[in-house]
Order: sequence, then structure tokens, then C-alpha cells
Amino acid sequence: MPKLIVFDMVSLDGYFVDARGDMSWAKSPAPDPEYQAFVEGNASGGGVLLFGRITYELMAGYWPTPLAARNDPVVARRMNDLPKVVFSRTLAAASWSNTRLVRDDLAGAVRTMKRESGPGLAILGSGSIVSQLTQAGLIDEYQIVVVPVVLGAGRTLFEGGTERRGLVLAESRAFANGNVLLRYHPSA
Repeated sequence: MPKLIVFDMVSLDGYFVDARGDMSWAKSPAPDPEYQAFVEGNASGGGVLLFGRITYELMAGYWPTPLAARNDPVVARRMNDLPKVVFSRTLAAASWSNTRLVRDDLAGAVRTMKRESGPGLAILGSGSIVSQLTQAGLIDEYQIVVVPVVLGAGRTLFEGGTERRGLVLAESRAFANGNVLLRYHPSA
């Protein structure tokens, strides 16, 4: 049974996007070979990528470009090659390579994907998707990278959640660029 993993970057004050919806603050200006190797290793893990509309449009607007291929060739290749599912009631079409559009029943569609054999599933960004699937009890692991920046305002990953969810720390890892990976599993 495929596991559903969330991979997101958050500011020290807990936001995954700033007040304008921007995520550019998450890209470290200082090169860190260890962190870059971690990102490339994560991207090489395979699986199916799950997105909400906003994150999908951001990703589809960058990863297929020559700039992405030049700046981050390993990750760009994987992002373009991997199968993707975008959940949206408003998106007319999903034209990025290997993308399927699902218009309704987010939790039901993910339950079906988790029952099928195949690769794992990963949510990148997509705070509303993370929140809904957390409340449905469908996420198996959270990989959260805390970036050493304070935004002051923005959106949290769990906005709109109504139930408390306990988590168990599985791993923590600090990088030279100041980023800290925190891996959590839902508590039993």
C-alpha cells in the first residue's frame, strides 16, 4: 500500500507561503551542497506527486522551463517525468506532462490511490490539500523543512483544520544553510 508523504517548507513562524502567497523566501541564497544532495535524493525517490491548483500552476510554470533545467537539472527532470495529480474544481485542463486532473472527492480519490499497488504519493506545497487530508487521517508522514526566516504573516499548512492531531518525531536533521528537516508520523 503506497504511503502518502507531505514535503513542505515553512518559515520559522510557521507559514508555508507569505501574505502575498509567495514561496521564493524558501530558496536559500547560500549554496549548501549537503542540502542540495538531500533535495535531489528526495526528488529521485519516485512516486506520484499530488497538488492543489495554486501549487500546480506555480510548479507547471517553472519546472518545464529552460531556467529550471539549467538551475536544477536533476530535480527538474524528475519533476517533469513523475506522474502528477492536480485536485481542482476550477482548473480547465492540466497540460504539464504526466498530469491527471481530479475535480472532486479529494479524500476518496486519495483513499483509492492508497489502496492500489504502486509507488508512494507525495504532496508538495498545497496547504489546503495538506489540511484536508490531515483531517481525513490519510497522511502517513510529514517532512517539514524549517527555513530560518520570519515572515510575520502568511498561510499555515493546517489552516481550516478543526481537530488536534498528535505527531511523533521520526528524524531531525540540520543543514549548513540553516534549514532543519523534521520528519513526523501521526501518533497512534
